[in-house]
Amino acid sequence: MTERAPHLVLEKVSATYGDTVAVTDLDLTVGRGELVALLGPSGCGKTTTLRMVAGFVAPSAGRIRLDGKDLVRLPAHRRNIGVVFQSYALFPHLTVLENVGFGLRMRHVAREERAGRARAALAMVGLDKLADRYPGQLSGGQQQRVALARALVIEPAVLLLDEPLSNLDAGLRADMRAEIRALQQRLSITTLFVTHDQQEALAMSDRVAVMDHGRLVEVGTPLALCDRPAHAHTAAFLGARTVIEGTSADGTFRAPGLACAGAPDGATRLVLRAARLRFSTSGEGGLDLAGTVTATAFLDDVYEAEVATPAGPVRVVVPSDLPPPPPGSACRLAALPGAAHFIA
Repeated sequence: MTERAPHLVLEKVSATYGDTVAVTDLDLTVGRGELVALLGPSGCGKTTTLRMVAGFVAPSAGRIRLDGKDLVRLPAHRRNIGVVFQSYALFPHLTVLENVGFGLRMRHVAREERAGRARAALAMVGLDKLADRYPGQLSGGQQQRVALARALVIEPAVLLLDEPLSNLDAGLRADMRAEIRALQQRLSITTLFVTHDQQEALAMSDRVAVMDHGRLVEVGTPLALCDRPAHAHTAAFLGARTVIEGTSADGTFRAPGLACAGAPDGATRLVLRAARLRFSTSGEGGLDLAGTVTATAFLDDVYEAEVATPAGPVRVVVPSDLPPPPPGSACRLAALPGAAHFIA
């Protein structure tokens, strides 16, 4: 990936509320035109980080710079940052056009120019024909587009997205994440995106910043984090992976009932990628691991299976045309290329 010029820079940023530490010593650089996802479970500090960038929360320590300018003492309305909230935060008594133009109104843009820019922003998200409706007359997806248009109409230097898809159903979420990503790339707008959904982060981002307990654990491209996570937390949080503790010697990683070839010296954890494991009668791909199938689930194109092994439970994901053995069956696991990754 081509390296981008730094645009939004967070340096040793922290946030505390009394005795509660929400964010600790966070360092993150977002390149110009880049979309970076803050990914992590609830309470990990990702939304607090976003709110500090927006100016809604004052950091306890650290600096936030945009194009080299320190934002910390700058009020939110002077930061030229667009925000799309989880709840959309549309005004129910204003029309769609008035909602989109509200930020321009607060910036004292003349009425005629305001209306023209608001209509152009609505056209950009495909809602120009709904300008005279009210939010209550729109679907969830349409409200989300209005909120996006309102954030973009002010021509922000940075776009902040706070779980913007969490109120949509699964099918619409997939459509909207593709639309947002396409729009962000077309406008080449620097974007920070908060989500707890791994698929959203991987599908939409240039890079993903994984957070846990207020700390930034790891930053990397979706491909790098999936194939070569540097931390066990990242591997476990990214979903269909099993992290097993053990030791390595002479190129082999060992744990109770498990041996896996190709391990570097000093490896203490083995990451098994569920979608690259298969059920086998003999075990292949350098993996020697047997167990018992404890549960299976049919998920359209794939089956998910849980396997109890001496090394701990292991998740396996196989194509629907290769169904797993039924629960209670003894089995062996084989590794396809890329199934195993080792962490020191």
